Amino acid sequence: MNTISKLKTVIAGAVVVAAAAISQPAAAGSPTGIWIDHTGRGAVQITNCGGKLCGRIVWLQNAKHGSVCGRQIIGNAKPTGGAWDGWIFDPDRGRRFSVEIKMAGANRLRVMGYMGVKSLSETHYWRRATRKLPPCGTMTAKR
Repeated sequence: MNTISKLKTVIAGAVVVAAAAISQPAAAGSPTGIWIDHTGRGAVQITNCGGKLCGRIVWLQNAKHGSVCGRQIIGNAKPTGGAWDGWIFDPDRGRRFSVEIKMAGANRLRVMGYMGVKSLSETHYWRRATRKLPPCGTMTAKR
């Protein structure tokens, strides 16, 4: 193989690698996106809200729980060296807790809720939604 052929092969390989990197979702290493909670009963869309993270319920497995649809359950989460610290609301308990959110892989999110000290915490893992979920406001209750 001559030098020009080798150069063309290297350039073609670089183009393929660059195209693959560009085609990856921008949020792959970010907590922004739609996440299915640890119970599998709901999904939260986490977005950037003025440099902080916030999250709202956007999907529910059962429409009869529709009263929480659209409710903000994560707020004021500020970046703190690889994690985000803010608050989280637990609709099942009707209480607000402090939270630390941290990526645990491209499609896993560690959500650690606590009151006061992190050593007395409850940690759950959420998974990134890989399919389009119907918005909870458009569902009808199962009877």
